[in-house]
Amino acid sequence: MDLVPARQAFQGATSVPDDQIDLAEAALYIAQEEYPELSVADYLRLLDQLALEVQSRLPQERYPLRVIQVLNQYLYQHLRFKGNTTDYYDPCNSFLNDVMDRRTGIPITLALVYMEIARRVDFPMVGIGMPGHFLIRPQVAEMELYVDAFHGGETLFVQDCQARLSELFGQPVSLETMPTLLAPISTRRFLARMLTNLKMIYLNRGQLQKAVAAIDRILWLLPQAPIEYRDRGLIAYQLHQWQDAVEDLETYLASVPEAEDAIAIQRLLHQIKQEGEK
Repeated sequence: MDLVPARQAFQGATSVPDDQIDLAEAALYIAQEEYPELSVADYLRLLDQLALEVQSRLPQERYPLRVIQVLNQYLYQHLRFKGNTTDYYDPCNSFLNDVMDRRTGIPITLALVYMEIARRVDFPMVGIGMPGHFLIRPQVAEMELYVDAFHGGETLFVQDCQARLSELFGQPVSLETMPTLLAPISTRRFLARMLTNLKMIYLNRGQLQKAVAAIDRILWLLPQAPIEYRDRGLIAYQLHQWQDAVEDLETYLASVPEAEDAIAIQRLLHQIKQEGEK
């Protein structure tokens, strides 16, 4: 199957080692599949320009908290970036060009804008895939300070994150015993999380082909993600694409034979094979 140019560009941009992936560029190629006329170069230049403005506002002594303060003032007070609380599940919130044009987005895309500007002023940050809410953290040794890009750059400490997680899970959470909850994520996993948001939005809207396009890109990034094979197989079943459904569902079962839904998937496979024989 011939790939659209945006998909080819996305695959090319993410074919390099993880630490060499340009996060903003790859995210823009995700958006370009929705907006074929989008100029990736224009938005990368815009990020450069925003970073130059931040650079001009930074003091000579660049203490981490001061850099964060300047970033927050510029992004949230001057440019008026904000979290989209009125239409959170609008797919536009997941497209970097839309987020930059409308200056509104969801936690992960606002975090992306924040990180990319910070990186350009030599203040690298990492994404923190905390369950329920995406955060970022300065890449400074032993600095356990987190930034919530969705809520105006609010700064959080470990105990604040722990309180949020305890509320999310409905029981006390100890980050000493579960440190992975605040672990940095790779660039590939960052992009996969963006695509997972799009996948879920499209599934809820019944836009199955777009959901498949998101899954295809997730599997390009994370080929060993069995849930994605299952979900793509179930979509293929809904679309009466029997062979594709069988291939993906069998791949899922081979990867996680003890899955809780294994029996249900086996039954569905039997049914699909019967349909395919008609």
